[in-house]
Amino acid sequence: MRADSTEPRPPLDPRYYQIAVLSGLLIYGLGCLHFDITPGRAALLLGTALLTQYACTRIWRLPRFDAKSAMISGLSLCLLLRTPFAALAVLGAVITISSKFVVRWRGKHIFNPTNFGLVFLMLVGAPVWVSPGQWGNVAYFGFLMACLGGLVVNRAARSDVTYAFLLSFAALQFGRAAWALQRWAVPLHRLESGALLLFAFFMISDPKTTPNSRAGRILFACLVTALAGFIQFGLYRTNGILWSLAMVSASVPLIDLLLPGPRYEWNRARQEPQPKGVPDETPSPLRKPALDHPVLGRPGA
Repeated sequence: MRADSTEPRPPLDPRYYQIAVLSGLLIYGLGCLHFDITPGRAALLLGTALLTQYACTRIWRLPRFDAKSAMISGLSLCLLLRTPFAALAVLGAVITISSKFVVRWRGKHIFNPTNFGLVFLMLVGAPVWVSPGQWGNVAYFGFLMACLGGLVVNRAARSDVTYAFLLSFAALQFGRAAWALQRWAVPLHRLESGALLLFAFFMISDPKTTPNSRAGRILFACLVTALAGFIQFGLYRTNGILWSLAMVSASVPLIDLLLPGPRYEWNRARQEPQPKGVPDETPSPLRKPALDHPVLGRPGA
């Protein structure tokens, strides 16, 4: 018997949008901006990320292999990670993916995987770097990234943390310039960075590592901005937003405790309001049985 054709279809997993956008950015960067990464190195990073995801899926005995999150992390590494050594690129991909399975709290991984991999390698003094200048300052390209990123974060229901970060970070840059009596061209130049937009739209907005509540996410974004400002202007270190995100992410469990909210699930369909008298637990064709481990949750998500 055929299912009712009028039944609503669940929305497409937002990770497909992220993969498409990040792939487009990588192709544009390789073909037009001449990124300092070869197609072979990009293939090596992506292959290592997928193999690590598969190995961890088998080790943690998950019910199925899901390549989408690994693809997002691998593409992000292709866009950000730079090193002259292929072995370090492989190590970075392994650390990035395995962190989702190892560094967890109550079934939720704490750190954005790509951010964790990059910061870990820099922390141990490995010869790796993130080059914010590789994108150039072409206005239309920055606008394109912002539009595509806006599409992604809205699909992932995390646009609030992205816009809160961008607004607070812009306020920080212009405030610092006013205090130091600098020309407005200085903060504008710092904001005209493809790497900054990539961070704002694809890293800090990660639905699986940001706080569960909207108030918590806005607080989280402001804390990342404040600490990044101290690192940049107080300690005079580069990659302040990367270091800041890694450190502030450790406070997410506390933020979730103080400002609780529903945990995000990639495959959870957006439900229409329930009719009066129908409990929220009513079975629905859009709802799937949970496959999470009773203690660890679903590590690979």
